[in-house]
Amino acid sequence: MGMLEGVEAALAAKFEVLFPHLDERQRRLTMGAEARSLGHGGIRRVARAAGVREGTVSRGAAELESGAAPLGRVRRKGGGRRRAVDLDPGLRPALLALVEPDMRGDPMSPLRWTTKSTRHLAGELTRQGHRVSAETVADLLREEGFSLQGNAKTIEGKQHPDRDGQFRYINERAKDHQAAGDPVVSVDTKKKEAVGNYRNAGGEWHREGEPLQVRTHDFPDPELGKAIPYGIYDLAANTGWVSVGTDHDTAAFAVESIRRWWNSQGRGAYPHSRRLLITADAGGSNGYRTRAWKAELAALALETGLEITVCHFPPGTSKWNKVEHRLFSHITMNWRGRPLTSHEVIVNSIAATTTRTGLTVRAELDTTAYETGVRIGDGQMDALPLHRHEWHGDWNYTLRPEAYAQVSDAPDPFDKPSPDLAWLCHPGLTGMPAQAWDALITALTALHEDQREGELTKRRGNRPRLTAPGTGRRPMLTLADRLLATLLHERLGLPQVAIARLFSVTPFTINRRIRDIRQLLDAAGHTVHPADQHLATLDDLHRLASAAGITAPAEIKTAS
Repeated sequence: MGMLEGVEAALAAKFEVLFPHLDERQRRLTMGAEARSLGHGGIRRVARAAGVREGTVSRGAAELESGAAPLGRVRRKGGGRRRAVDLDPGLRPALLALVEPDMRGDPMSPLRWTTKSTRHLAGELTRQGHRVSAETVADLLREEGFSLQGNAKTIEGKQHPDRDGQFRYINERAKDHQAAGDPVVSVDTKKKEAVGNYRNAGGEWHREGEPLQVRTHDFPDPELGKAIPYGIYDLAANTGWVSVGTDHDTAAFAVESIRRWWNSQGRGAYPHSRRLLITADAGGSNGYRTRAWKAELAALALETGLEITVCHFPPGTSKWNKVEHRLFSHITMNWRGRPLTSHEVIVNSIAATTTRTGLTVRAELDTTAYETGVRIGDGQMDALPLHRHEWHGDWNYTLRPEAYAQVSDAPDPFDKPSPDLAWLCHPGLTGMPAQAWDALITALTALHEDQREGELTKRRGNRPRLTAPGTGRRPMLTLADRLLATLLHERLGLPQVAIARLFSVTPFTINRRIRDIRQLLDAAGHTVHPADQHLATLDDLHRLASAAGITAPAEIKTAS
């Protein structure tokens, strides 16, 4: 008995060391071989030593005695647990119904409006009665030819019937200019970038576990501001110029970028050229409908002596503009994964952009402030030396280097109150007779024009004005309106909130305009003395006007 126990102990020790290295079938055959070597009672002893059923040992012995050739696999064909898709014939169709692009299947399924991850798909299939795991769903999708894919930009909007014709026209003009040795440039504004320690898409090599630390939120930094890269790509020279603006993407900024390119690169590369072809998108600061763009180009043509031809790509075809994929795409790749922490970093990153095909880029920071809302009137447009081509004159036109008249399309006089506010000029409210009012308005108008012209000259970088004085966007409040608002507040004590409601503007606007008028009054040496009466509401103003014999508009009679 002791000898048999010793045999079982030896087998148990052998199996403990050997079994972790064997698969299921190999363990079974090993136990069968040991049982055959022990003879009668061997199956029971081996089963006890291995801690398995006797039937398992018997199967191993039977497989050895059968004399069959090695299987080359662990289980016989057909062995093991059957696949879920075989046990549930409806599983595969149900899964395909959920992921088909035409959204077949249950229209009330929550997956119709959520991410179709394998986990969500498995959950929805289980809800439908098909018990399945996320791993099985992934295997079935791969079997059916599915893979994780992003969106592909291939569907274009409604195409203009002359789209291809415009492409051919641009190509013909470009070949004509290049054959004559004249420059052809592609221009556009790149995506605006927030300046600061923000996340930038892409990645760079760093030590493992030491990524660059950036802000968790992308709220703009009021001190650092933004960067507006405007690019000019020379098709023949394979060179780029980028002006990085800090103010607004206006037509003046766009043309100023072209001016800087010409003065720094274009003039030297094309010293004898008298023509320039610009290809641009249909919208934005250089859009074909933007009058200020044409007016600025007319000034540039006169300044440089160049005949400037512009050909716009049809709406919805900006991706065909060369500057996009020959300049901007390489800039984006060059600064990928790098936080744009300052304007200096942006300018240097752009200037360091190169390609194996020889692209070189120059970049320059433009800190000029550009006025927004500039409008060019019909008279000024008619005076521009603008020649529209016979083929789509809205998309194709030429600015000749000729002097042109400055036509004033001035709006209503700036020194007169708005018609609906004229009743406030009564001496009973202003405390001034008509002659004193007129004299004060004249003095303030002169001071305001001098101040405004100085600010605009500084914004233009001391360049000459393109439009006549008085042109541009009409102010929301005339100078007389602003003075009336100041007198109502300073003299009569009417709150700014009530004045804003009376003038149909925001309290913020009233606050700014009163502050501006205070500065002008100080410069003119005029002091506003408070009146004996103090107004708190528009009803108080109405009563004061009635007492002075002033007929006020009906709108304020019910205001409070």
